[in-house]
Amino acid sequence: MANVELKQVVKRYGSVEVVHGIDLEIKDNEFIVLVGPSGCGKSTVLRMVAGLEEISGGEILIDDRVVNQESPKDRNVAMVFQNYALYPHMTVRENMGFSLKMRGHDKADIIAKVDDAARILELGPYLDRKPSELSGGQRQRVAMGRAMVRKPDVFLFDEPLSNLDAQLRTQMRMELRKMHLRLATTTIYVTHDQIEAMTLADRIVILKDGYIQQVGSPIEVFEKPNNVFVAQFIGNPPMNILEGKVKIEGGNRSVVVGKSVFPIVDGKAEGVTDGQPVLAGIRPDSIKMGDNIEKLPKEWWCKGEVVVSEILGGQSHLEIVVDGENELIAEVAGRIVAHPGEIVPIGFEFDRMVLFDPETTNALP
Repeated sequence: MANVELKQVVKRYGSVEVVHGIDLEIKDNEFIVLVGPSGCGKSTVLRMVAGLEEISGGEILIDDRVVNQESPKDRNVAMVFQNYALYPHMTVRENMGFSLKMRGHDKADIIAKVDDAARILELGPYLDRKPSELSGGQRQRVAMGRAMVRKPDVFLFDEPLSNLDAQLRTQMRMELRKMHLRLATTTIYVTHDQIEAMTLADRIVILKDGYIQQVGSPIEVFEKPNNVFVAQFIGNPPMNILEGKVKIEGGNRSVVVGKSVFPIVDGKAEGVTDGQPVLAGIRPDSIKMGDNIEKLPKEWWCKGEVVVSEILGGQSHLEIVVDGENELIAEVAGRIVAHPGEIVPIGFEFDRMVLFDPETTNALP
């Protein structure tokens, strides 16, 4: 088991810098997810930790040991890729034990470790099959098992579920989380899927253009995003962002957005001034309808016109126009039926509203 630390890590390809002085501390046994859009540098960071990419500056430490010059085989990390990378001519047992065989482990030790991993991953019935005889989810479990038998200090996952269908991804997320709880091994996981990030991570690292935008627990980055990018990248549907101006009158503070007035709950954005331009961020699940509206203060209620309704089973996504001009996406319980053109009462959880500076797009303290 090991902690991992990145100190001012830089990566350049020629004159182009793609990772810009990243600092990150990962605790022993922690499950960290690196997430961001394509090209943000997340896979490059993972490959630098693995030793598959040389770093251009800074230091990478594993278990307090600088590994910049160490080869991948000497770092005691195990990497799982999205394409499985299994040997087609070998059985599941042979694939899982191959790295141990190359390291000179005796046959009894290899059998014991492979059987143990197969038990955890429920691969026992498939040990004598070839990869071509397995489903996508089973192949990915074999790739995970091959990494497990090495007893690495750090697991590295590079978008391991991206080739699976939606149902299998859900199942494999549960398998990954259970595996981590059993093995308690430091894990760094890369994905572009924010649902994977939210469900798997102890902490999420959100990257954009080679810079870290925020590091925090799933609930922290969801409820208290550092900036507009994080607010709209984390969450599906993304946070509603509306342009407005602060109004301070008689000791009451609010954001005026067109004809709408959104109260600023005490304790939020204490430094704002009257007339200050702001961006008001409201999560779709902060917009309530039906029975849930009764739990909110009456002054947080208003009416909106439904434009589009998407029924997804357990929940529905509604596009609603408030005061004839402000378009918002609401996420409501699926049993609530609302039709386009219908005027409906809605309520806002204004205690969850986040305000941003329109110039920097950073959250206001």
